[in-house]
Amino acid sequence: MEKQTYSNPVIRWVDDRLPIFSFMDHEYNKFPMPRNLNYWWNFGALASICLIAMIVTGIVLAMHYTPHTTMAFDSVERIMRDVNYGWLIRYIHSNGGSMFFIVVYIHMFRGLYYGSYKAPRELLWMLGVVILLLMMATAFMGYVLPWGQMSFWGAKVITSLFGAIPVVGESVVEWLWGGFSVDNATLNRFFSLHYLMPFAIVGVVVLHVAALHVTGSNNPDGIEMKGPQDSVPFNPYFTAKDSVGLGVFLLVWAGFVFYAPDFLGHPDNYIPANPLVTPPHIVPEWYFLPFYAILRSITFDVFFIEAKLLGVILMFASIAVLFILPWLDTSKVRSCRFRPIYKWFFWFFVLDCIILGIVGAKSPDDPVFGVEWFKFVHLGQIGTAYYFFHFLILLPVLGKTETPLPLPQSISESVTGGSSDSASGAATAKGEPA
Repeated sequence: MEKQTYSNPVIRWVDDRLPIFSFMDHEYNKFPMPRNLNYWWNFGALASICLIAMIVTGIVLAMHYTPHTTMAFDSVERIMRDVNYGWLIRYIHSNGGSMFFIVVYIHMFRGLYYGSYKAPRELLWMLGVVILLLMMATAFMGYVLPWGQMSFWGAKVITSLFGAIPVVGESVVEWLWGGFSVDNATLNRFFSLHYLMPFAIVGVVVLHVAALHVTGSNNPDGIEMKGPQDSVPFNPYFTAKDSVGLGVFLLVWAGFVFYAPDFLGHPDNYIPANPLVTPPHIVPEWYFLPFYAILRSITFDVFFIEAKLLGVILMFASIAVLFILPWLDTSKVRSCRFRPIYKWFFWFFVLDCIILGIVGAKSPDDPVFGVEWFKFVHLGQIGTAYYFFHFLILLPVLGKTETPLPLPQSISESVTGGSSDSASGAATAKGEPA
């Protein structure tokens, strides 16, 4: 890293002893970025903004929240009614969780489409999956804190799933509850962990960004930078680009906060928790619905594995499979731009995830489109089967059999020489007849 010389004597004195300013200049000012990045690359920065906003608003909310079963619900109502701008802080925080998942899911689907998980970025991708797991744990525990009906019963149903683990299951459930039922000890430990885990996410995000700055960003063509002609400095080009995306994103976030603050929530959570009254339909937050659908789709035993345990295994396997994704994809081409067959299967996979989300929100016994013999549990089984088929069979086989389109010789060639996602564009860039 080249050390800078600063005219300001204070900055120069600090930088001589701790080169933090030189580091920031190198990593966030002059850092070379592929010149062909599009707006799909904004979502990593947006996720960082969400994380910061969630931590700041969470700290303020924690100052007024009481983690006790007899006072938690009322303390949330007090935040909404009596604390200055408490309603605003809480709505930013509650809707911010959904915004965080939206940008992270888009960020991951972009990585899947453009092959950002392939060498040399395997560890970068795996750290991203760790961040997703930590987000899920943090969001689940945060959903319990308002201590409404859906909070209580969601906590009871999800934590009870660990009871399906042979031998140690019941002990794990009691450890999670802090006793023999979901009660005050459960709420206390969930509040403590919900407060702590965002800082663990920050630590993994630092590692994620460090890994990114070692390997550099992937790009829509999926080819590496071959020289200065392929890159532009991060500032001002991508600070300006990210600022445009941030402005649009904040408008969407503000739209939910001010005009539809409870649109992504559940009305039962405005009813105080009652262990004696079970809601007719227990559903988690929308960002858990695809995984919830996988869990509920298993209604049959397989050999000696009971249906409940198999559902839990598949639910966790749906995340675990992402860790080995870089080795499941056997194609030597990163970007779907140059994979004419897999491109369509990718969008079919996106549709499958959306269908699983819809299934997770419905009652398993409800008929699909009024067809009595075809229920949502059957649709969930089909969606679950394709989910694992896509990763475990389609990716390895198609990577070996698909014939990709010719790649451009460099990023600058694809930018200046015409269309980079067709063979004719690549040929034109080389000066050959299309």
